[in-house]
Amino acid sequence: MFFDRPDKGSRTLIVYVRNDQSELATLEEIQELALSAELQLLGHVESARREPHPKTFVGEGKLAEILEVSQSLDAQLVLFSEDLSPAQERNLEGALNRRVLSRTGLILEIFAQRARTHEGQLQVELAQIQHSASRLVRGWTHLDRQRGGMGAGLGGAGETQLEADQRLLAARRKKLSERLARVRRQRAQSRRSRKRSETPTIALAGYTNAGKSSLFNRLTQGEVYAADQLFATLDPTLRQLNLPVVGRAILSDTVGFIRDLPHALVEAFKATLEEVAEADLILHVVDAAAPDLDARIQEVNDVLIEIGAESVPQLLVYNKVDALHEPFQALTRNRAGLPTAIATSCLTGFGFDLIEQTIAELLADQVIETTVLLAPHQGLARARCFELAEVREESANEAGEISLRLRIEKKNMARLETVLATG
Repeated sequence: MFFDRPDKGSRTLIVYVRNDQSELATLEEIQELALSAELQLLGHVESARREPHPKTFVGEGKLAEILEVSQSLDAQLVLFSEDLSPAQERNLEGALNRRVLSRTGLILEIFAQRARTHEGQLQVELAQIQHSASRLVRGWTHLDRQRGGMGAGLGGAGETQLEADQRLLAARRKKLSERLARVRRQRAQSRRSRKRSETPTIALAGYTNAGKSSLFNRLTQGEVYAADQLFATLDPTLRQLNLPVVGRAILSDTVGFIRDLPHALVEAFKATLEEVAEADLILHVVDAAAPDLDARIQEVNDVLIEIGAESVPQLLVYNKVDALHEPFQALTRNRAGLPTAIATSCLTGFGFDLIEQTIAELLADQVIETTVLLAPHQGLARARCFELAEVREESANEAGEISLRLRIEKKNMARLETVLATG
């Protein structure tokens, strides 16, 4: 077992490091994360540092305070609100004589608890391995194996337990990566099938606990688990949605985002997050009552950029408007008249008389009909037309030129124009 996971109900002291650089580095959020991991909260110690101490993150005086408080509360676990380096984690555990967990480790623990599908479990395990690879020295350095060679004193030092674990970890990581590569290929094949059947895809994205799964259930009459906690839903879910004018569409629910979502998770969940990057429309769900609303929107947009989804059209869905005490606009449009934001409440049903019509309006705007004329030697361009678009009609003239009438999404038209420009 490579992962030194905390037990559920562990008596936990939070060390909250105030960070003026982020509006989202709040004590409330780290407390919510801890409760989502089913830890027992005893209290917290606050620290303010512009630069982390290279050895222990906090200074000597603060470290002594943390030790005193953790002893008086009989804490089993000390949870830091920021990420720690492997060396800082080891040094803190030595000084405090307690298990120490950083923010990324906590998020990984929540993901490990929530993954239900085989794919989700593979993704979480890969993320844990990537995070744990440099943290395997805890308690293992004295477990050397017997000396190698033909006799006592003749061989060099044998393989240490640490080296054995690192070797096994690397082998497991390779195996998981291969399995997830197959998952990505299967997902890509499914997306191609949907494209060929002209089925548009809508992806839900948003800061964790914004109400994505509740919105998903409302729109699809589904039964995805939804709760007032961070990362309540982890495994990806796809359901059919019938829209006015557009007809059948696919709605996908995805994992919620959070400030500084661990890179290991972004990498491991690429197979899932590609559903967002390849979608025809993103419903960016926002908790309208969140005090740090703009910062949360920006954090989600940063992750969308990281996964290559920044060019996918977005509709902001301001959810939980029932919790607002000031007036709000039900539907917002840009200068071109297209919807950009809609207000909803999954609790009361407000806004659901408009949302399907609004989604259909945006999807219809993303598709155009056009005709391209290809020279006889442009076989590659013709193949790309069939790959990226629905070919409504094909004909050839006496000169051998091929005329194709296409129904194509605007983003795919941009790709096709690049092919056409190169001849």
